[in-house]
Parts: sequence; structure tokens; C-alpha cells
Amino acid sequence: MRIFNSHTLKELDKATCEAQGIKSIDLMERAAEAVTNEIIARFLPGRRIVVLAGPGNNGGDALAVARNLIEQGFKRIEVFLFNVTGKLSPDCNEERKRLLALDTVDFTEVAKEFRPPNLGKGDVVIDGLFGAGLNRPLEGGFRMLASLVNDSGAYVVAIDMPSGLSADENGNALRRDMMHANLTLTFQLPRLSFFFEENAEVVGEWKLLDIDIDQAAIKSSKSEFVLIEPRYVRPLLQPRKPFSAKRDYGSALLFAGSMGMMGAAVLCARSVLKSGAGLVTVHTARCGMTIMQTSVPEAMFEPDRDERFITDMAVHHAHQVVVAGPGIGSHDRTIDAVEALLKNAKCPLVLDADALNCIAKRPALLQYLPPKTVITPHIGEFDRLFGEQQSSEDRLKKAIEVCKYYNIIIVLKGHHTAVVRPPKGTVFFNATGNPGMATAGSGDVLAGTIASFIAQGCIPERAALLGVYVHGLAGDLAAAEDGEDGVIASDIISHLGQAIRTIRNPK
Repeated sequence: MRIFNSHTLKELDKATCEAQGIKSIDLMERAAEAVTNEIIARFLPGRRIVVLAGPGNNGGDALAVARNLIEQGFKRIEVFLFNVTGKLSPDCNEERKRLLALDTVDFTEVAKEFRPPNLGKGDVVIDGLFGAGLNRPLEGGFRMLASLVNDSGAYVVAIDMPSGLSADENGNALRRDMMHANLTLTFQLPRLSFFFEENAEVVGEWKLLDIDIDQAAIKSSKSEFVLIEPRYVRPLLQPRKPFSAKRDYGSALLFAGSMGMMGAAVLCARSVLKSGAGLVTVHTARCGMTIMQTSVPEAMFEPDRDERFITDMAVHHAHQVVVAGPGIGSHDRTIDAVEALLKNAKCPLVLDADALNCIAKRPALLQYLPPKTVITPHIGEFDRLFGEQQSSEDRLKKAIEVCKYYNIIIVLKGHHTAVVRPPKGTVFFNATGNPGMATAGSGDVLAGTIASFIAQGCIPERAALLGVYVHGLAGDLAAAEDGEDGVIASDIISHLGQAIRTIRNPK
């Protein structure tokens, strides 16, 4: 599912009207009906609902919703239409006429003076002030109105977008100057701003409503932002043939673990195997031999010359992928080993955790990253590598820039993990996963899952998409079983096979 900017979304609306032979107000009515149905499904007819409508098409949506609710038996509907310039959009003006044609409607048109309603926790506010039609925070009286609503404790339903929040970029805009929604009902396709952490308090829960936007127009429109769906990843799973052997599913070499951090090596190795790779070799400090041989007997063990940490990352045998980083620490001799690995790599690399911290301590190593290397930083690791960022929006912009400059694949971990791929810096947001996965070792499992798919024959950019989606789905399956609070990294591993099966054989 592609994510388009505001300009393209408007063009899609126009293309839909042309392709389906309808007027723009017909599409507005379609959107209003979808919003109405969602509100009816969530609230009883006796609930007090206050509708705030602006002068544009977002206001027209809100007026149409108010009319629909009244016609469906909602008795406590109060409508405020803000027409401070004396000019409504044509469709908004038509919706105003249709609403006022009802026998009884509590309607106030605000031109100058405005006496705000008293709002409380039991009320519902429908925000139809500006939607995506405004690309800057609210000002003046509208900012005061948003503050009043936000402080009231009322449940806020935003149509399309919370007023004051841009669908695209918001920079350092103050979120306090925006309407804060509990629920944002948007149409057909998600908006880019939904995927940034700093906007979460403004957007609340968001849900897509299908209004039958023309699919041909969607397919012909370009975007560098995509939401990963099962249909993207299902074809990436390699079939397992009846007559096959372990080497048919690839070999992965892991440089992982050190004294006190062998758990990271265990988790990473187990995730490579549980995601379907045929062979795993773990190179780690000598102190890890007993731990590895007992915790992951399926993996081969390759001891480093040092007892406590890794000092050598030479690749002595043929492998389809090399993982470096989980639990290796950042000792000077380990950094030397990482440098040697980068300079001599002959197969795809997945760099996670301490491998990234090692590079951050010696930034010149960035120039040695082989093309299509996969790096999997969390926020802190990313900022240590590429400079501190002020927001998740800034961080994604930096990731796109870095991806294109170094020709690498960046898996920027978070609630909607973003896979940034060269050559254009295309961003794929993940749709699976849950807060229960914010737990120690989850990143080690992700690195191993991505590496497993590379070992099995996926090119790195596709393996990153598949690994992120499967990892998140495994976390969802684990949370469904034990609850989000009870998920640990080992639970994610134990559900990897089920996640892959679910993708292969959807119900």
C-alpha cells in the first residue's frame, strides 16, 4: 500500500471522479457515509456529539456526517460551522444547505463571535475544521479552540487528519497547537505523518476507510513511501522442495557474543535457524563454548582466540551471509576485527547492535560498508552513527540521505520499523509488531531473521522487508498467546515458523 503526499491525494480524488463519472460532492457523501458508519459502530445514539466544521471540503465532510447521524436517530448533535471569511467551498456550501433542510438541527454558523460549548469527558467532538487542507499548525482563535477541546477530556474523532497536523511534513511544529484526536478516520490510504512517533499523541488510533478511490489511478501514481502488506512479502518466501538438503537453504556465519553477553549470540543463532536457514556457525569468545553448544546444539561453534571477546572476524569458509554485532561489545580489538570484516567482505553483511557502535567509535569505517549491507539500528544507534536527530521525521530524512550516499539498506527499528532501500531511498513501513516487542533481545532476533532469508536466497533488500514483516508477525502471535506484557525475545523466536506458515497459507 503506497503512501502519497497531499497533492497526489487530491489528484487521486479528481481521477476517481472522472473515472467513475461522479461529482466531487458524491465522493464527499461516500466519505461521510464511511465516517458515519464508524461512529455508529462505536457510540450509542444518546451520546452528545459536537461537530466542528471548517469552510473547506473537510468541513463539508463534517456537515454531511452530522446530517447522516441525525437521520440515523442521533438526537444530541450540535454543529458549529466556522465561516469567518464568508466564503465556503462549493461542496461545503451545498452540504450546509442539505443539513439545514432537516426539520430540527442545532446549528451555529460562526462568523465573528464564538461562544464555545461546554465540553466534558462524556462528549464526542468531530474535528472537521481543516483536515489535510492545512499545512501549518493552527493559529489565533482556532488554536484556542483546539486547546479548549484538548483540555476538555472529550473523545475527539478527526476526519481525514487532526486539524493543524500536516499529512506530509511537520518539522518542529508544536503539537500542542494542534487538535489531539483519540481516533483519526482517514480515507483509502495512510498519511506519512501517521508513522512518526512525535505525532502519535495528535493522531491517536488511526483507521483507513475504503471510499473506492480508483485503483488504476493509485497504481499509476508514484511514491517513495510504502506500507508493507502480506502481498508484498508472500512471493519472497522461497518454496521448500521435497528433495532438498540443509545446504539448499544456505549457511550463515555469526560474529556474536562476548563475556556476559552470550545471550545475544544464542538468540540470533536460534532465530536464523527458526526462520529456515540450513546451517549456522557462531564465532564468539572462547568463554561461550559451553553456552552455545548447550543452548543451540543445532549451530556449529567457532572459537575466537580470545577468552572474553571477539578479536578476529576472518571468514574461512563459504557462507551466504555474515551477521556481526549482537553482544560483541566495543573493545578496541573488536573494532579492529569489524574493520577487517568490512574491508574483506565477500558476501552480504547484516550489521546490528555493537557492530554499529564499533563503527560509531571509528566513523571512518562507514566508507568501507560494502554495497547493499543491511544495518539494523535502533534510534540511539542511528544517532550515534549519523548525528543526533531532533525528531523521528528528521531521522527518517537522514536515513534516506545516508541510504543513497552509502548504497546500503537501513532497517530503522521502531513501532513502524522503516526499511530504507537504495538507490532512491524508498521507505517501506512495517505493518506488523506490537509494544510487547520492546524487550531485550528482540533486535538480535530481527538481525537473525533477516540474515536467514538472505542465506536462503533472497537479495538483501528483499530479505530486509521479509525479515521485518515476519519478525513483527511472530511478535503479534506471541502477544496473542501471552499478552503484550508477557512477550520476551525467545517467544518471538518460537513463533517464527508459525508466522512464516501464516504468510504462506493465509486463511
